[in-house]
Amino acid sequence: MLRSFDTISDTIASNVFMLREASLRPSLRVLPKVILRRHFPVTVSVVSLYCTFDCGRRKMASIVRYIFKSIHDAISAFFRFFFPKKQPAITLKDPNVKYALKLIDKEIVSHDTRKFKFALESKDHILGLPIGQHIYLSARINGELVVRPYTPVSSDDDKGYVDLVIKIYYKDVNPKFPEGGKMSQYLESLRIGDCIDFRGPSGLLVYKGKGKFAIRPDKKSEPEIKMIKHLGMIAGGTGITPMLQIIRAILKDREDKTTCNLLFANQSDKDILLRTELDEIDDERFKVWYTLDKAPKDWEYSEGFVNEEMIRDNLPPPGEDTLILMCGPPPMIQYACNPNLEKLKYDKSMTFTF
Repeated sequence: MLRSFDTISDTIASNVFMLREASLRPSLRVLPKVILRRHFPVTVSVVSLYCTFDCGRRKMASIVRYIFKSIHDAISAFFRFFFPKKQPAITLKDPNVKYALKLIDKEIVSHDTRKFKFALESKDHILGLPIGQHIYLSARINGELVVRPYTPVSSDDDKGYVDLVIKIYYKDVNPKFPEGGKMSQYLESLRIGDCIDFRGPSGLLVYKGKGKFAIRPDKKSEPEIKMIKHLGMIAGGTGITPMLQIIRAILKDREDKTTCNLLFANQSDKDILLRTELDEIDDERFKVWYTLDKAPKDWEYSEGFVNEEMIRDNLPPPGEDTLILMCGPPPMIQYACNPNLEKLKYDKSMTFTF
């Protein structure tokens, strides 16, 4: 509708000048009703009110354009106030309540990774998870209550379902963890139609958009607002999921100028979760760099644990407008990330660990 303002304004202004001429030339005083682009009729008597203004056509068009815009804004405000847009129903209404959600699909992503899709209460429901937050899954496994945190790869743009990408830690595969992962193996055993309890939102960080983060030092503290321009991320394995959540939120908003640099560590190239999606991102605001414990032949990225050189070459430098996010196995954070960030003079206020 706004695009038609110029046309309407110019038309009215033209007719005003015709009326001014009519005041000087009696032969032109009889004018037909003016029809403006099928919008509405404007009679000569109404338009003639403008004849008292001795101004040029551009000024007249500007006045009329302003009037039409004011009317449009007033009508829009009226409808927003009396007929507000219906907000989607939220699943996670109370962070202390468990919500049983039904498994409706299970997709094989790789030899040890699955994508689980759970149905929400209705097709119009959203999960209700702020960007940067996570949920907890809980289940009784062999008589023991097991609770684990996960970050969905879907978002509140998706209605009616929630997706989780989870790596399955099988029994007798890793000598350090002979029993494997209790929750991941339980999820692998679920059949379509089975339910599991969700609880949330939970977490100390929320991304508000356009470089604005709300970060709480602890659960009892009020959030501190941090405005940034450059976001660095270090992810290990399944630690990519909270990073991807934030990356998607930034890139879908063309007005968000925050840059994202991701350093993604994995054991092998087969272990890189969601690599296809990461590699297909075509946006100057995002860059990704990989490192592997065991790199294949002709590997074009880094090899080895996260180190000082990788951080310096692939993440934004220290600064008040920089934030480094980390998510991965505790040993990676403790022995690879934190010490090397300190060497490069990143202050603790510039870092956050999920």
